[in-house]
Amino acid sequence: MSDHRLEIWGDSKSGNCYKLQLVCAQLGVDYDWHDVDVMSGETRSRQFLEMNPNGKVPVARLPDGRFLSESNAILYHLAEGSRLDGQDAFERANILRWMFFEQYSHEPGVAVARFIVKYLGSPPDKRDRLAARQTQGYKALDVMERVLSEHPFIAEERYTIADICLYAYTHVAPDGGILLDTYPAVRAWLSARRGQLNQRS
Repeated sequence: MSDHRLEIWGDSKSGNCYKLQLVCAQLGVDYDWHDVDVMSGETRSRQFLEMNPNGKVPVARLPDGRFLSESNAILYHLAEGSRLDGQDAFERANILRWMFFEQYSHEPGVAVARFIVKYLGSPPDKRDRLAARQTQGYKALDVMERVLSEHPFIAEERYTIADICLYAYTHVAPDGGILLDTYPAVRAWLSARRGQLNQRS
């Protein structure tokens, strides 16, 4: 493995991994991608656990050889000092606030509902859990709708990694049966971000 190039181990279908692909594309960061089959037990192998003892993707090997896990920690590290980062201490804290919201209020509903449907195939024994996760996902979308009804971006009055963070799973929420029909501001935000995500530095 190179000591001079970023490497990322991830699942191509995972929104948490997609965040990192998006920020790298936005900032023109070159990296090597290693696809991991999370359903086969690959993340529980000795080799993988040496990179991340928590046994989850994504994991990044930084150019200096150190490993970093947790999608939002990697996202924050990659964007530090860039145009996608906060410009002062308050802005950085505000961006982090929404990244914590994504992990604690949004991802457990939207992403887990999607996992039950897309990865597990909506088994009957997961029906109640799916419904509970969908309800949680809608609550998170309610919060986003209120904010995005008054602001074009999620954290600051400009595009930041908070937008990338929340875009990753929001745009595929229907995969988990969480529909966006009643969220016009969220849909407008997704459309606008989709255009920005096609732009590189």
